Amino acid sequence: MTPEKSGSDASDAAGLPQKSDDEIPDTTGFSALSLSSESERDDSDRQLYKRNDNGSKPFVNRASPRGDGRDERREPHANLVSSLAIKPPGGEQIYGALDLGTNNCRLLLARPSRRGFRVVDAFSRIIRLGEGVSRTGHLSDLAMNRTMEALKVCAGKLHRHNVTRTRLVATQACRVAANGPDFVAKVKDSFDLDIEILTPELEAHLAVAGCATLIDPSTDYVLVFDIGGGSSEIIWLDLTRLGTRQDALSGRGDVDDAIVAWESLPVGVVTLAERFGGRDVTAESFAAMSEAVTKLLLPFEAKHNFRERTAGKPVHFLGTSGTVTTIAGVMLGLDRYDRKRVDGIWLGTHDIENVTTELLARSYDERVLQPCIGRERADLVLAGCAILDAIMKLWPADRLRVADRGLREGILMRMMMEDGVWRSSRRRRGRGKRGKGAR
Repeated sequence: MTPEKSGSDASDAAGLPQKSDDEIPDTTGFSALSLSSESERDDSDRQLYKRNDNGSKPFVNRASPRGDGRDERREPHANLVSSLAIKPPGGEQIYGALDLGTNNCRLLLARPSRRGFRVVDAFSRIIRLGEGVSRTGHLSDLAMNRTMEALKVCAGKLHRHNVTRTRLVATQACRVAANGPDFVAKVKDSFDLDIEILTPELEAHLAVAGCATLIDPSTDYVLVFDIGGGSSEIIWLDLTRLGTRQDALSGRGDVDDAIVAWESLPVGVVTLAERFGGRDVTAESFAAMSEAVTKLLLPFEAKHNFRERTAGKPVHFLGTSGTVTTIAGVMLGLDRYDRKRVDGIWLGTHDIENVTTELLARSYDERVLQPCIGRERADLVLAGCAILDAIMKLWPADRLRVADRGLREGILMRMMMEDGVWRSSRRRRGRGKRGKGAR
């Protein structure tokens, strides 16, 4: 059965999450990707970790807010391969995945390990490539210049690590902008980076692959979503279609077999904030944002009728976006974003509602000072909450799992599987499913 698609194929999708080096225990009891203990969260008011140019141990720099729209995360851990290294010990191939989204430019370099892959280097910078595209239909010169600066760093990392197996993708901004293909061609001429503009369907499938290990195998239905900068991906999974759930959810099988319907909505945090305003958000404007998203979701629901199909069945949500990782960080009261505490956490509906209410009561300046939001997200976070609000109201579910992983991880996994080097461990004894609530 081919997964069902509703609506036009013409547009939509966005960027996603972030990670790096230490191998994180899988909280479902299935194999997890090898990710880092620190996120490349893009917020210029939090600590930036940087590596010295000579490859020595990193130092911590408390960066002040920057006015150029740039923000980056470089994985600094002592056990990373130095940026000057050619190949890791043993000469194993290093794989590279680039996600050029509407809001972020993210790079992940990794090599196969006994539990999936181990990250060698990573980079993330807010570039807002899609800024203004919803109004003008074109990528602006300023946005393209910001993006070229970030891509120059990515090209340098790919070259220094001698990465020969890559998949470099662009999503919504390049997909809908009239000059998107021309910009991609310019990147090729300038840095010899072959960037592929993903279709919405392929983006959705790769995002699911990247976070499948966080799916509760005892569930019948799972709604996977990625609230991006320029679009939002909605994917419904029916796990009863999988012959062996453990294989598919641990990376040994194809979770695509569980996809029954998907949609790419032409709305994300950047486009919604540009339309309704992201700095000064009132209860009324928030409700208007949520209603606008609901109108986009209703045709999808009318075609597939998931409210009725999932009634009385075990269901959970799985969010891969910066919106849900931010909500989790705020709920936990973190002084600084900590991916180990956020990735895989379960949130109840009341948790999300409480954080949304709290953020609505804050001014823009107060949101800037929130450690898990900061200046670069303060005008976008409530737009993301409004998209999530519309999703939760249309399809009720008691719990949501947060994934600080997604498109890049899915790309890396697929490449390694194609090469026959993907390694996933079987379920470890004595590990049961983690219950609801925060860790």
